[in-house]
Parts: sequence; structure tokens; C-alpha cells
Amino acid sequence: MKYLKYIFIVVVLGSCQSPEKVKLEQYYIGGKEVYDQNCANCHQKDGKGLQNLYPPLAGSDYLQNKTQVIRAIKYGLSGELKVNGKVYNQPMPANSQLQNLDIAELVTYMYTEWQNEQKITTVEEVAKALQ
Repeated sequence: MKYLKYIFIVVVLGSCQSPEKVKLEQYYIGGKEVYDQNCANCHQKDGKGLQNLYPPLAGSDYLQNKTQVIRAIKYGLSGELKVNGKVYNQPMPANSQLQNLDIAELVTYMYTEWQNEQKITTVEEVAKALQ
């Protein structure tokens, strides 16, 4: 039911927009929900991370490699990780419960929000990255 509210908003706001723009908004909204449920606790709602424990996503050089990001979301990370010149060493749990569509929406949200990218990360891109 919570998706219905978001779909209604997208339909109303997107009625004068191209189908591509509407789809980007749908992915963005879905991705924000996935982020809030699975990522914000550590990376924070604003994407700035949690001090010396969890790295930022906002302004992060780690986001330069989208395949790496997709794999980290699905499979998790452990060991040292350098982000923006700073070393972090907290494990990131795998999100194996997320489907490829969830990850596509999440990555679309992250890259729209913190990399100023205005395009959808497709389910096909996610599937290819996870091979």
C-alpha cells in the first residue's frame, strides 16, 4: 500500500513529462525507500556516513565504479576500505535479499542524489555487474 502513495505522486507529477523522466522518478522514489530501509542507518539519510565508522556516499570517490558499488550492495564488504583518502574498517553486510530491481532503483537513487546523474541504472546493468 505504501507504494500506491508514491505511484500516485509520480503519476500526478509526471503527467506532463516524458516516459523516461517518469521512469527515472519512479526508480528514484523506489530507490529512496530501499536506501532508507537498508542503508541509512549506517550511511545516514544525507549520505554523509557516520564519523569514523561508516564512509560517506555523498561526494564519495567510491561511487566512481558503479559495478563495484552494485557488487558491494549485493554481496557486502569486509576489510579495509579507502574512501576519499580515509580508511574505514567496518564490515558492510550483504543485502542478498534485494532483487536486481531493488538494487537498480537503489543505485539510481544514490547516483541521482550524490553524483548528479540523471539516468536510470537498469536491471540489466545490475545483472551484468553481478555475474
